[in-house]
Amino acid sequence: MSADSHPASRLDETVHQRVRLGILGILSEADRASFTYLRDALGVTDGNLSAHLQVLADAGLAQADKEFVDRKPRTWVRATRRGRETFKSEMATLTELVTRYGAKKT
Repeated sequence: MSADSHPASRLDETVHQRVRLGILGILSEADRASFTYLRDALGVTDGNLSAHLQVLADAGLAQADKEFVDRKPRTWVRATRRGRETFKSEMATLTELVTRYGAKKT
């Protein structure tokens, strides 16, 4: 078996990181989420979340939109079509790994 045929070789380096996977997971369930919701749900700092969102945005997987509500800035984040497809593919690969190795006894 070549290394390229193993499911792990199909994991996306950009997505397969706890916070970024969490961001896309949340965004796959909702049309959009606020920056503060993502921060609190994932238990990260503003700076940490911003850095991860920038990686996803640079890869074309997520987009942030800013608006003002009662003269206060609010940032909304949404997954792009590519981001949703990439997340779905990542979950399929992880499911394949769990199926392959989850039932085996050591």
